[in-house]
Amino acid sequence: MIICYFTAMKLKFILPSGLLLLAMAFALALLFQSNSETEAMKNRAELMRHYKVFPVPLPAEIVLAGEKVPLNDPEVRERLDRELLINTYWQSNTLLMIKRTKRAFEVIEPILANYKVPDDFKYLAVIESSLTNAVSGSGAAGYWQFLKATGQSYGLEVNDDVDERYHLEKSTVAACKYLLHAKDVLGSWAMAAAAYNRGIQGVMNARNSQEQSDYYQLWLNSETSRYNFRIIAMKLIIENPHHYGFHMKHHDFYKTIETYKVKVDSTITSLPRWAKDRHSNYKMLKELNPWLMGYELKIEKGKTYELLVPTLQTQGMESQH
Repeated sequence: MIICYFTAMKLKFILPSGLLLLAMAFALALLFQSNSETEAMKNRAELMRHYKVFPVPLPAEIVLAGEKVPLNDPEVRERLDRELLINTYWQSNTLLMIKRTKRAFEVIEPILANYKVPDDFKYLAVIESSLTNAVSGSGAAGYWQFLKATGQSYGLEVNDDVDERYHLEKSTVAACKYLLHAKDVLGSWAMAAAAYNRGIQGVMNARNSQEQSDYYQLWLNSETSRYNFRIIAMKLIIENPHHYGFHMKHHDFYKTIETYKVKVDSTITSLPRWAKDRHSNYKMLKELNPWLMGYELKIEKGKTYELLVPTLQTQGMESQH
């Protein structure tokens, strides 16, 4: 500062007043820039001292759906390493998926068990939709991301009033049927998982043209090549979250809303009024029954639906009257 001042003072005797002010401003700017750079260097050094990023170690052995993953193959290890790193260090997204697991798996796990589909396939729903009723650019919808035609072919009702791709129980049943069919056609659960992404015919074509029935040895498009490794990565992280830096407590998981079922066999002309009559509201009805597409439910003669109504919401609203 002293140097800058005296430099400016010397210039006083040789510069007009306007240029003198400009020179003083320039000298001060140099000083502040120097101080800012010094402060930035200190901050950067402090950050680097505390912030460290480490590679994620791979387990010695991994089994997916009862089938051993060939980690002795360096290319297989690298593919898994990529997905494990992505999901470990994409903390906000992975943390949200972990928080949703308790609520979703309570529905998914018993259905997988009932259809004798390996429990590991619940992680397929995780990578497909992040356990939300997502809609893809291609029109796939729901936790299990069924296209309209595929969903209908596996028993889901999809029309203007009802879209059961958003019905978690029924879409999980449809996913089980698809996976069982794919396993029967392609011979392994690894190939069945790949088929969920590329389609049974697509995987069959790759298998036949390459004369190779092992998923891990097939040359596939990028998305399908990564697909099973994404499932494995989420399985590893969700089963042992603290190993990957996610420290969860019981209350951190999103909870299931307590409900009761109401069977209906005749058209509901106003779902908002129907919900209100049961001490709830349309918002909660849609949250619990996302497969309802509009404000009414048309029901053909002989057909029935089961609607979920919130028990806790009922108790809370009744206590206000």
